[in-house]
Amino acid sequence: MVYANNYRGGFQVKIALSSKGKNLGSQMDLRFGRAEYFMIYDLNSDEFKVIENKGYVSSGGAGIASAQQLIDQGADIIVSGNFGPNAYELLEDSGIKMYRGSEISLKELIEKYKLEQLEKVTEAGPSQKGGTLNEYSSSQWEGGALVKPLYLQIYLYY
Repeated sequence: MVYANNYRGGFQVKIALSSKGKNLGSQMDLRFGRAEYFMIYDLNSDEFKVIENKGYVSSGGAGIASAQQLIDQGADIIVSGNFGPNAYELLEDSGIKMYRGSEISLKELIEKYKLEQLEKVTEAGPSQKGGTLNEYSSSQWEGGALVKPLYLQIYLYY
C-alpha cells in the first residue's frame, strides 16, 4: 500500500484532488481538466495548498495542461472523477497513481484514501474535447452530469 509504506516511512507523499473550492470542506470536482482548483495535500505534515487549475481556462487540451501542472507540483497521487485519454497517458507515464473520487468533501476523500477505500483508475475515460464525449455520444457535460441536447430529448419524447 502506497500510503502505509510512504506515509509512515518518512517519505513525502503529495495527494492532489480536483476541487470546487479552496478548503478541506470543499467538494471534489469530478471534472479533472476543467476543475477550477486543485488541492495538494501532504500526507506527512497534514498541510495543504490550493492552486488554480491552468486547464480551467484553457481553450483546448485542458486535461494535458492540468496533468502537467500537477506533475510540476510533485503530486504522487491524484483523486478526481474522469481522466481523459491524453491526461491519463501523461500521468501514467509519469508514475502518478490515479484514484476515482466522488462529490464529497476533500477531507472525506483523504480519509477514504488512507483507509484504501478509493477505486484505483486503471484505464482512461472518454475524450471530452470541446465539452462533448466524442467517442460515445453527442451528449454534453453540464455541471458534472451527462445531459442530452434538447433536440435529442424532443426526438426521443415523440
